[in-house]
Amino acid sequence: MVKYLSNEGYQFSYFTRGEPGSRPSVLMLHGFSLNKDMWLNTIEVFPKDLHLVCLDLPGHGGTTRLLGESYTAVAQAKRIHQFVQCAGLNHKPFHLVGMSMGGMVAGVYAALYPAHISSLALFCPAGVRYLTDSEFFAQLRELIFSKGSVENAVIPVTEEQLENFIKLCLYHPIFLKIQVKYSLHENMRKIKAPTQIIWGKGDKVFDSSGAAVLAAAIPNSQVHWLEKCGHFITLERPRTSAKLLLEFYKSVYDSAEQKKVA
Repeated sequence: MVKYLSNEGYQFSYFTRGEPGSRPSVLMLHGFSLNKDMWLNTIEVFPKDLHLVCLDLPGHGGTTRLLGESYTAVAQAKRIHQFVQCAGLNHKPFHLVGMSMGGMVAGVYAALYPAHISSLALFCPAGVRYLTDSEFFAQLRELIFSKGSVENAVIPVTEEQLENFIKLCLYHPIFLKIQVKYSLHENMRKIKAPTQIIWGKGDKVFDSSGAAVLAAAIPNSQVHWLEKCGHFITLERPRTSAKLLLEFYKSVYDSAEQKKVA
């Protein structure tokens, strides 16, 4: 069921299924330029009584888009915190899932609001610093960098100049900072929740080596690399990724229950 929640003049659009219960609710954050519908194939195999919330991130889908607003990962996390409080998800820790840009935002959220998170799942998240460009960004730089003479009108040579050039190509350049900053890398050591990292080995947007970088920084983490899978995990491996997600969710919940009994 699609619902809308308004707070202080700001509207959030989200899909919800099931009701809050003894198990943690699951909040899912989509990737850049997508919306909550990207999770539909994944959640098909989820138990129908599991409380799910798939949110349209600020600036996407039916959630408010404000051209003057900051859309950095930290700003997004703070907006999601606003939603969490208004939706009542803050009453007990929940399981947070994010893919690509949504994975970066989810990781930053877990670092900023650790008391809210029972566990975390990151699907090929953005915001990790690499020693070399991925194939996607290498080709982007090749397209943008001029190989001509210095008299050419546009010859970006620094990250700032590259960013400024890409802004010229975007209708809403405010979204650019979501992609080019390393917000997750800067916050990954603050993540305390049990964390699952899922990455396609064939990802050409964000290289799968990012999984090892995150796993080395997050104490209680596990990594799953998917063979013959690119960046859009939820499209290419919806059932496999859903199964992995559910197994991890159940293992964390069962472990927490055992500790309570002990």
